[in-house]
Amino acid sequence: MAFSLEQTTVVSWNHREKVIFRFIFSYLMLQAVPLDWKYYQHVLSINWLQLQFADIFNISRYTPQFLHHIKSVDFWGLNTLLDWLFLVIIAGALTWIWSWIAQKKGLKWNYDRLYYVLRVVLRYRLAIGVIAYGLIKVFPLQAPNPSLSNFNTNYGDLSAWKIFSLSLGIAPSFEVFLGSLEVLGGLLLLYRRTTAIGAFLILVFQGNVFLSNLAYEGGEAIYSLYLLQMAAFLLLHDIRRIILVFSLAKPAQPDKYRPVYAHAWQQKLRIGLKSAFVFFFVGLAGYKAYAVYTEGSYQYPETPGLTNARGLYNVREFRFNGREIPYDKKDTVRWQNVVFEEWSTLSIKTAATIQPWHATSEVFHRDDRDRLYELGGTASRHYYHYRIDSAAHVLYLENKNPHYAGDQFVLHYERPDAYTLVVSGTTAAGDSVTAVLDRLDKKYLREELQRTGGRRGNELIL
Repeated sequence: MAFSLEQTTVVSWNHREKVIFRFIFSYLMLQAVPLDWKYYQHVLSINWLQLQFADIFNISRYTPQFLHHIKSVDFWGLNTLLDWLFLVIIAGALTWIWSWIAQKKGLKWNYDRLYYVLRVVLRYRLAIGVIAYGLIKVFPLQAPNPSLSNFNTNYGDLSAWKIFSLSLGIAPSFEVFLGSLEVLGGLLLLYRRTTAIGAFLILVFQGNVFLSNLAYEGGEAIYSLYLLQMAAFLLLHDIRRIILVFSLAKPAQPDKYRPVYAHAWQQKLRIGLKSAFVFFFVGLAGYKAYAVYTEGSYQYPETPGLTNARGLYNVREFRFNGREIPYDKKDTVRWQNVVFEEWSTLSIKTAATIQPWHATSEVFHRDDRDRLYELGGTASRHYYHYRIDSAAHVLYLENKNPHYAGDQFVLHYERPDAYTLVVSGTTAAGDSVTAVLDRLDKKYLREELQRTGGRRGNELIL
């Protein structure tokens, strides 16, 4: 045999242990090894000559899906507990077939070898998943700084998940720390001797992620549970020895199972494959994540907004179909205030009830209009992506919230001075709108702290 796995002591497996292992082996292999044809359809659609971090991120986040047929090039989808039920049924069928073959054909299986192979597969699959998510925290991308519109949204108008994300976004150092723990846990899995440490670190970390998703209504509770089961299985291999040594102060037998390579080229192939893995999922992925970070953030649009327009604007005058509407906090038509971001987004606050868009999964959208993080979980502002015709002084607005796909404006704009914007035009329904916007000189503690380094002269800003 060219390749074999040997151990110095023989471990016997009884019939019940063999049947249980066959099921676990089948189930976890179905979870970890990409067998879903839809996944490979996405992989083949990647432009490998212009590889982006989004592509690596999607590759790393594989989950087998039976019920979801995601067609988006940006989001390949995540499985559900119902998909897991299908895997349990399939694993049960494979266990029955395997047991029947073993009994009828008298085939001998080296279960120690299969157990070792399963652990190797799970180590690398888990490493891919946690390193990818760790990198978008090491370079604070997952939870960026709150936008100007977020700063001008009432706390009660934000969803629980958005509050959690914004709270993480204003503490980038803590986000980097969390990402570093994830990446460290993934790197420890790449070495057999440190697998238990990495699995324990990931088990604790992903346990918190899972509970956070449940508590704050996040969209990736199932995926964090997907990673948790792998970490738990890997740690289970060493847990008895850990308890004996650290809790009971008793000696424990080390794991003596070792791969044996009959030819030198096999060892070189192993090193080559491992090096390629580290280069792609650590080195290249890290470089691509840093490139995204230097460009801004995948959460917010890249297209610049109207020049020198960023700020919060009070709506001094507002006309709808030629009728002036005085300020009224309960009026559902009148604009109360408008925010222009640095990028091509403006948000409008009214008293109208808004059906929020709950964007709670990590998606790297290529199109600015599809980047919905800024409006996700917000119930009091309409967010518009706009296109500028600078020659004609016209803004073409379209509501970014998928629940309001038909909400559009064509607005002509004038700038009498540096602090005033006058917009007038029509909605998609043909209604005319005119508004006089006055930019407010509002200070934001977050920005003041960044600008001054936390001090104004010798005085600490609190």
